[in-house]
Amino acid sequence: MKNMLNFKNFSAEELQEILDLALDMKRNPDKYSEALKGKKLYTLFEKTSTRTFLSFTTGITELGGSYFNQLWEDSNFVLGEPVSEIKYVCRNVDIIMARLVKNETVELFGKNVTVPFINGCDNSYHPCQILADALTIIEHFGSLDVKLLYIGAKNNVFNSLVEFFAKMKKGTIYGLTPLVNETAVDKNFFEEAKATGHYVELDPTMSIEEAKAYVKDMDILYTDTWLDMEFFNNPAYAERKADIMGKMMPYQINDELVEGSKAVVFHDMPMHVGFEISQSIIDKNLNYILDQAENRRHAEKAVMVTLLKDN
Repeated sequence: MKNMLNFKNFSAEELQEILDLALDMKRNPDKYSEALKGKKLYTLFEKTSTRTFLSFTTGITELGGSYFNQLWEDSNFVLGEPVSEIKYVCRNVDIIMARLVKNETVELFGKNVTVPFINGCDNSYHPCQILADALTIIEHFGSLDVKLLYIGAKNNVFNSLVEFFAKMKKGTIYGLTPLVNETAVDKNFFEEAKATGHYVELDPTMSIEEAKAYVKDMDILYTDTWLDMEFFNNPAYAERKADIMGKMMPYQINDELVEGSKAVVFHDMPMHVGFEISQSIIDKNLNYILDQAENRRHAEKAVMVTLLKDN
């Protein structure tokens, strides 16, 4: 049985097929209105998300299926033996999506489910977001052969971007990541990605002038929140937030940084105005950013149909 925990067990051809299907679903929704008729999706949220909840639940509905949502704190996963809980859920539904804090929990689900399982985001990977990004790139640039500069934290989104470009062997992702978050990727993850020639790791201490030189040569600039969204307004993390902002503010994507560049700007949302991105840049690129967000739904529909078809 195939799950989507990350892109490790998917070939480039399989990922391209998912993207092709997602694009057709977006263009011809009526064609797929009963593709998952009678199928039941269980969504489980340990971490909050507007986009993950709406995209999966509206997506399964548009395909003729239904969904059942549960918050982690309202479930017996916080109380009971987890493997038996996982197996019980599988007896009631056809497919599961969980947005969890730790990659270890995602791996536990992956090893014990008896129906297809989708990682809706953990601290190491965010595969569905990157499929939505790839769909947006194809729509606006015609192919994945682009130069993308990611500026921000080396985090789950960044990991999945690197994994995707290295797997597809199309386009190049450049990483300017002064901030490194704790993630659970394999020991040689970044070295193996660099070896493909489709991931270039930039010096995280480079000057802003050096960064501007790279920006001018890019098709896409991509940034993400610098601090996990659930901690952003938490007073207990005020000191950590101040440290991060002090380190990262010089790399804010703003008019000064993008001057002379033709690059469009991507952001996976939610955006923190005045931190990783300026309001002016949001105003100029909002359609691209909203396309990314909308494309979560279409990419995830394609993932669900693909996993259920293969099982």
